[in-house]
Amino acid sequence: MKQQILVIGAGFGGMWTALSATRLFDIHGHDRVEVTVLAPQAELRVRPRFYEPNAHQLAAPIGELFDAVGVKFVQGAADTIDVEQKRVGYLDASGARQVISYDKLVLATGSRLASPNTPGVIEYAFDVDQIEQAVRLENHLKSLANQPESKARNTVVVAGGGFTGIETATEMPARLRAILGDNANINVIIVDRGEKVGASMGAEISQSIAEASTVLGVKWQLKSSVVSVDQNGVTLADGQRIEANTVIWTTGVRASSLTEQIPAERDHLGRLHVDAHLQVIGQDDIFATGDVAYAASDDIGNHALMTCQHAIVLGRHAGNNVAAQMLGVDPTPYSQPKYVTCLDLGAWGAVYTEGWDRQVKLVKQEGKALKTQINTVWIYPPAANRETAWAAADPLIPIA
Repeated sequence: MKQQILVIGAGFGGMWTALSATRLFDIHGHDRVEVTVLAPQAELRVRPRFYEPNAHQLAAPIGELFDAVGVKFVQGAADTIDVEQKRVGYLDASGARQVISYDKLVLATGSRLASPNTPGVIEYAFDVDQIEQAVRLENHLKSLANQPESKARNTVVVAGGGFTGIETATEMPARLRAILGDNANINVIIVDRGEKVGASMGAEISQSIAEASTVLGVKWQLKSSVVSVDQNGVTLADGQRIEANTVIWTTGVRASSLTEQIPAERDHLGRLHVDAHLQVIGQDDIFATGDVAYAASDDIGNHALMTCQHAIVLGRHAGNNVAAQMLGVDPTPYSQPKYVTCLDLGAWGAVYTEGWDRQVKLVKQEGKALKTQINTVWIYPPAANRETAWAAADPLIPIA
């Protein structure tokens, strides 16, 4: 009977884990281990693009890709991990409870928008965290065309001026005008705790964010926060009221709650502490990757962020290293010292930066061309061809 590597999750971390593991087994001519991916769908949901329109199209099928490299796919939603018995419980596609066993486990279940305590958010706010929520927002925006003209109808409040909030807000004027008409008096407001526009992103990049916001007509309500949401708008910490039919929540994410079922240290975001090989510290048979891994990305104190640029490389290393452990060969320590940012700023363009201090390298249409390349090519799965897929899954691929 074959040994079993079970990968929970088919996002960037999970997909690349499966490809990388099968790659190493193929290199060593080893066919006595089965790599299984357990996830709700055999598709890569392109989460970095959920701020865009047509969210229902932002998922790439990966069933044929898994077939090409010999990965077994099991459709289901994992909800329990029994570390002692090395079993995972899940609900299958019909809602029936099932159990699957493993020899080695790779947790790649990603992250979700943190549930806020702010009154009314769950009932009345929208978000772009998961594809279903992005579709829900899009359907709501389209329904605005059936509502009578009013300031509230034309106003969108985005809570949070981080990466997701900025991309969502700067895309919103074009999305609204496509629905309400070019002459609609659009009002998009970012509510942020920062003291200046784009402060959380860094001093240099904030200049591009401020310029784009001015050109696009996106306003910033600074040194403020939303304290309640209702069906007619938001109330801010200073008592100010903003009437809006659309409120989008973008503040804070947390690692999958499945990390809490593994006896190990976690950081303040719920990510599992892992060693250089992405093995969960204190667990011989469990690895973590992507958004559930608290992993050092270099030797000067930086750690991987909850981004696809980190999840892709983390996945390549996790798959390689769990396979290496079973083969008894040397693992490849995870290292990703280069950090970049490419922030979409709607019709203004985009801004591309390098380094943890975010030094601006490209802006406006040059930045937009790169962002388009990233969003439509680089982060998508490789072709369903084993040689192509395995070549792309090499953990030692130079990072551009």
